[in-house]
Amino acid sequence: MEKVFEATIEKHGQWWVGWVDAVPGANSQGRTLKEVQENIKEAVALVLEANTELRVDNPLTSPPLYDIRETIE
Repeated sequence: MEKVFEATIEKHGQWWVGWVDAVPGANSQGRTLKEVQENIKEAVALVLEANTELRVDNPLTSPPLYDIRETIE
C-alpha cells in the first residue's frame, strides 16, 4: 500500500530544503527541486523503516496483542 504525505519545500539561496511534518526527522536538501523531492522520498522511507524496526525489536514498544487501526476524519 502506497502512503501519501505532504512535503514543504523552500528555496534557500542556492539550495532547496524540504521536510514532511507528518514524519518527524524526514527532511532533506538538494541543489535542484527534483533532487530535494527524491531525497525527501528517501528520507521518509528510511524514517518509517527505522521506526518500524524499533517498534518490533523493542518489547516495550512492540505492537499490542490487539492493534486497532481506523481512519479518523
